[in-house]
Amino acid sequence: MDNRIGDIETFLAVTSGGSFAAAAKSLRLTPSAVSRSIARLEARLGILLIQRTTRSLSLTPEGESYRDRMSALLAEIDDVEQGLGRAEHGPRGPLRINASVPFGTQCLLPILPRFIEAFPAVTVDLALSDTLVDLIEERADIAIRVGPLRDTRLRAKKLGRSTMALVASPEYLERHGAPAEPADLARHICLKFSFRRTIDTWPFRIGSRIIQRPVDGPFLGNSGEVVRLMAAAGGGIARLGRFHVAADIAAGRLVEILPSFNPGDVEDIHALYAGQDRLALRIREFLDFLDRDLVLPHISGT
Repeated sequence: MDNRIGDIETFLAVTSGGSFAAAAKSLRLTPSAVSRSIARLEARLGILLIQRTTRSLSLTPEGESYRDRMSALLAEIDDVEQGLGRAEHGPRGPLRINASVPFGTQCLLPILPRFIEAFPAVTVDLALSDTLVDLIEERADIAIRVGPLRDTRLRAKKLGRSTMALVASPEYLERHGAPAEPADLARHICLKFSFRRTIDTWPFRIGSRIIQRPVDGPFLGNSGEVVRLMAAAGGGIARLGRFHVAADIAAGRLVEILPSFNPGDVEDIHALYAGQDRLALRIREFLDFLDRDLVLPHISGT
């Protein structure tokens, strides 16, 4: 019996899990059944999708193109099945959202209850991670990214932008003193990221010029939330998005320092989604919801 959809789903499970064994476990099949399914799919297409070695699997260029197109196609099929009668019943089904830990905790979670109350037939599946996931491979509907956009396969809706702020706790400043100029940071503990490409300098405006000042310290954090908590605990000086620390500044847990030297750089905030011509109603409603409800004083919409 021709089981094209089953073979496609098996192929996508292999690309997501990275091995036949992982795909077999997720699909509750045997590894040999997965291998036969992939072989059947490649024979029908007349192309090699997966390059196999004794140690690893890798997609051929044709395999990458097939993965991207089939992921979008299966998402549309799922949308059709979930959306039968949606004009009568409204949006329904699972809505998978991925966001960074700082944006999720500070911006999304405070407003999500309103969306769930408005659309009770939608099940929100929110994953917070500062690791950039592949939206298509993870079968996520929407990913919210802060900073430069890199994945050209996705469509982007701009939600706003956030300036940056240099902050420290009152306790830290009481112990170490407040820096009066960027050069003073050489005497301070600067909290850095372990995942950023440029982690050893911070920009400052000196007169009409923007300079990069080297910073150093005995602590690296793998997320903005880790660095924020370390700063609030008195562990050092951090440079974070204003959306992330606005509540702490307002409550006095953190103090902005060197504001006159702030270069005014910003990070754009986008909602990314697969480039389908017809979005599922639940995705369109959530994007519209972000437009309406994501209005916070520490995010600029320009």
